Amino acid sequence: MKDRDTLDLEIARMFYSSGLPFHLARNPHFIKAFSFASNKNLDGYIPPGYNKLRTTLLEREREHVKRMLEPIKNSWSQKGVSIVSDGWSDPQRRPLLNFMAVTESGPMFLKAIDCSDEIKDKDFIASKMREVIMEVGVSNVVQIVTDNAPVCKAAGLLIEAEFPTIYWTPCVVHTLNLALKNICAAKNTERNNIVYQECCWITQVAEDAIFIKNFIVNQRLSIFNEFVSLKLLNIAPTRFASTIVMLKRFKLIKFRLKEMVISEKWSSYKEDDVGKAEFVKEKILSDNWWQKVDYILSFTEPIYDVLRSTDTDTPSLHLVYEMWDSMIEKVKKVIYHYERKDESEESTFFNVVNSILIERWTKSSTPLHCFAHSLNPRYYSHQWLRQDSRRVPPHQDVELTNERVKCLKRYFPDAKDRRKVNLEFANFSGGREGFDDCDSLNDRGVLDAKFWWLVHGVHAPTLQKIALKLLGQPFSSSCCERNWSTYSFIHSLKRNKIKPKRAENLVFVHTNLRLMSRKAPQYKKGETMMWDIAGDDFSPIDEDNGVLEIASLSLDEPELEAVLFVNEENEVTF
Repeated sequence: MKDRDTLDLEIARMFYSSGLPFHLARNPHFIKAFSFASNKNLDGYIPPGYNKLRTTLLEREREHVKRMLEPIKNSWSQKGVSIVSDGWSDPQRRPLLNFMAVTESGPMFLKAIDCSDEIKDKDFIASKMREVIMEVGVSNVVQIVTDNAPVCKAAGLLIEAEFPTIYWTPCVVHTLNLALKNICAAKNTERNNIVYQECCWITQVAEDAIFIKNFIVNQRLSIFNEFVSLKLLNIAPTRFASTIVMLKRFKLIKFRLKEMVISEKWSSYKEDDVGKAEFVKEKILSDNWWQKVDYILSFTEPIYDVLRSTDTDTPSLHLVYEMWDSMIEKVKKVIYHYERKDESEESTFFNVVNSILIERWTKSSTPLHCFAHSLNPRYYSHQWLRQDSRRVPPHQDVELTNERVKCLKRYFPDAKDRRKVNLEFANFSGGREGFDDCDSLNDRGVLDAKFWWLVHGVHAPTLQKIALKLLGQPFSSSCCERNWSTYSFIHSLKRNKIKPKRAENLVFVHTNLRLMSRKAPQYKKGETMMWDIAGDDFSPIDEDNGVLEIASLSLDEPELEAVLFVNEENEVTF
């Protein structure tokens, strides 16, 4: 027992002296290391030293991880793969371009390229995309997903011209975020005058919320903490849906804020600007202001919900068309209900919001997601069609049909081959010749789209192969965004002299070990359950006060979104 206590203390001192987060204790590799040592006779064992960790062992582990990833790579020919890319600057301001391969198995880190001394134009980016495509295999790649930057689009079009079967797809999460910015932060320009007139009140509400937050954090934080157990979120302007996230938090603590400003402590506190304190009190007690907050959250909720559901690595390419269409209808319903108007009447505000959403959709729409939508058997089922009398199956929709034809012409330039696939699609969409079986028809609205094609798609072998690839693809580059938090964790200011190649090796091992770990049964149970859910550069939740000292969370981590401590001296962003 004495030896055990001594070992516990030595491990604890390692944490304390190096500033390691306590969350490391849940890391399965940390637990395995000490379990292995305790079960083996390793007299005189000395842990690996500084140089061995950063050279020999790192190279060995990279090779080991590459071998572990081979089964996933071997599935690319059947499942297809999306190459996702994004840019970033490291602590030494070196521009980096990373590439990840995403399948239904999750995002796999491929490489990061140091772009120093390079002109990062469309030709350079396209050349790097081309290199990765050749490494992955042209026939395996379904699409390249990037953000909506003009240079990325130009590079993507160059790739499409060279590889007709590969599409460039703009990230839907970036598209939705840009739409929210257009609505919630409208700019007063001559071209944008109508939008500004209709949406400037939203900007004013958001600015009021920011003012209230800053005043409380800077001058009344101690009083706030007495009344509110949750923490105010310090929203980074680059964060997706930052305005909506902030207002959602305000609504969550609304009644506590009201209790705070009507308390004696709020009025008796004279050391700060009394005028600002009165302004904050007036806004928090204003029913009209809170009604505006509720209205903003109500009509943007469908947009936010789609943003959250697509800000993941899960297959969503075949769902986005319907998501976007339903999202606009839900937004319209909320606005018309608030304005008490019938569908036959016109709403200037909805027209503005709708034009923003349609414009963004037009810029991000590609034939690929229309084709993927057409291959989803759910959209031919009676269950789905009966939900709305205006719905029609994809083969009866003019826009979807035109986009599907474009896609098939690129996939099958030979007219004879294309005719064969068109016949398969006719049988599939019409429920004929092999697709007229009762189970096949009934399962359309029940089974997952990919499962349906695996079970019933044998009667259309060419179309089945395409469907199994398209139905497993993402429609977002979010995994690359999150990968930069891994990079900043590894290549921090404290380690800013680390060489790019070594940093890449660390990120490769770090990211892909986590990918493999999530496939293990221990990830869903036991003391190592979801051990990496909070990202990288953070100190975990303290059970006593529920504080995250450092966090880099994304919208798909609601478990930890609720609490974030804001320290103005060392500002933390969400």
